Amino acid sequence: MLAVLASLIGLGAGLIGGLFRLSLQWADAERNALIGWAHGHSWLGFAAIVGGAASATCIAAFLVRRLVPTAAGSGIPHIEGVLKGGLTPAPLLLVPIKFVGGVLAIGSGLALGREGPSVQMAVSLAHWVGQTFRRTQADCRVLMAGAGGAGLATAFNAPLAGAIFVLEELVGRFDPRIAVVALGASASAISVARLLLGDATDFVLPDVTAGGIVIKPFYILLGLFTGGLAVFYNRSMSGGWRGRPRL
Repeated sequence: MLAVLASLIGLGAGLIGGLFRLSLQWADAERNALIGWAHGHSWLGFAAIVGGAASATCIAAFLVRRLVPTAAGSGIPHIEGVLKGGLTPAPLLLVPIKFVGGVLAIGSGLALGREGPSVQMAVSLAHWVGQTFRRTQADCRVLMAGAGGAGLATAFNAPLAGAIFVLEELVGRFDPRIAVVALGASASAISVARLLLGDATDFVLPDVTAGGIVIKPFYILLGLFTGGLAVFYNRSMSGGWRGRPRL
């Protein structure tokens, strides 16, 4: 039953995530067109850009604060709190609010990503599906975890990365039931999203030469340095050097 519901949730997550990405592309194109028009209209163009961006941002903030406060931020920290049992899942109303608010905020030019909204909308849908089919609280959490992977897979056109994101970031452990649900949901989501968006890769990188044997020890030194720097940063931020528990 979980596998069937995971596929159903993946279809919904792929549809929502795909439409969200198309809407963001439209918003980017409209913003760029407005900027192009503003270049030839001096102060009027400047006022139109600033006023339009400020208005869109204010509407997005108003929708979140008044209707679904849990839609604030990226949404992923809230999902982690829900899966750990410390927070209440967001209602289904979050989906349209996050969708519209995300398009307005990101479309206005704010430096935000599409992965957080895609993940949180998919998880809210999964919670609603789990309740509709009268699943247990444990099953609902498994479905929500899998839906998070489906949302991330849709955001970046990367189904395997979505499943790994669930096990590494959301639950922090390998669980066979969660792995099956995450893979099923991600596969279903990608099948729908690619019908809307195509199968092109999101990040195109040029060919990089690895270098000869002489340069390889420097890769090892770079890894050791960055790993040590990451440990130092994390412990400094969480007070780990003073023996306090991590945040």
